[in-house]
Amino acid sequence: MSEFKLGVLLFSQASDWPTFERAAHRVDELGYEHLWTWDHLHAIFGQPQQPIFEGWISLGAWAKATSRVRLGLLVGANTFRNPGLVAKLATTLDHISGGRAIMGLGGAWFEYEHARHGLDFGHSPGERLNWMDEAAAAIRTLLDGGEVTSEPGGRYSFDHLRQEPLPLQQHLPLMIGGSGERKTLRTIARYADMWNGMGRVETMARKMEVLMAHCQDVNRDPATIVKTTAFKPVIRASVAEAEQVWRAQMAHNLTPMSDVEDDITFVNGPAELIAEYLIARKEIGFSEAIAEFAAPYDHETIERLIGDVLPLVDAA
Repeated sequence: MSEFKLGVLLFSQASDWPTFERAAHRVDELGYEHLWTWDHLHAIFGQPQQPIFEGWISLGAWAKATSRVRLGLLVGANTFRNPGLVAKLATTLDHISGGRAIMGLGGAWFEYEHARHGLDFGHSPGERLNWMDEAAAAIRTLLDGGEVTSEPGGRYSFDHLRQEPLPLQQHLPLMIGGSGERKTLRTIARYADMWNGMGRVETMARKMEVLMAHCQDVNRDPATIVKTTAFKPVIRASVAEAEQVWRAQMAHNLTPMSDVEDDITFVNGPAELIAEYLIARKEIGFSEAIAEFAAPYDHETIERLIGDVLPLVDAA
């Protein structure tokens, strides 16, 4: 028997702030391991022009509305901000929260928000992942108290950069999201303390093998990387009842069902079905999962996931 850990991500779109904050407070009360939101400037489900809250400010506010849960972005868009600024944001969040920050980082993918805000999206996913690798190295060094000077020809131009104060945590964890086999998983092997990936079991088993190979190449113990997966549950007595709730959620988020019907990360049904989904991923090496919740936030599922599902997963 091994202890499986659960976190929650609250969609930052299609909500008002009091509802968003109350849900965060409840997640903290229930004893979840970590609490996340997105780093997006426009809605990513359904119509882009919906209400959505900025990620770092949201985490800072949540830090004062919670007392024990760890806080992070799943994941921070590297293209939005200079990595030195991001390290400063993470450190500030760590102090506000009393040492509960997680530094989330990803390459970014949503071109719409970049075009509308005039942000450089790069020429290709590969270029953005090169930027992320350079950023991850700088952020890791800065959070650990080191100095960064950029190499010629890179994306960034740091000049003997050091930051004070350091985080409260002796080693503030870096979470990197994504499963690209050639670049993303290699960056994870080099710099990350946590990895988040999602998909079919057989796909994720292959990604796990690729990550192990990258770890061997860079002389990294893969056991030092926490492997997390994300999914989107609705728990009710039957699949039909759960899907009715899900459809109402998607309607609230202006999301056609045709956009999400083939997304296997939506898991709807009784607690036993949700547990089976997580146990299958536990068996291939994932030790934590992050449940994503759309507004209006489903408090029944939030409560039953940790109360009913987690004991089943731990017992497996």
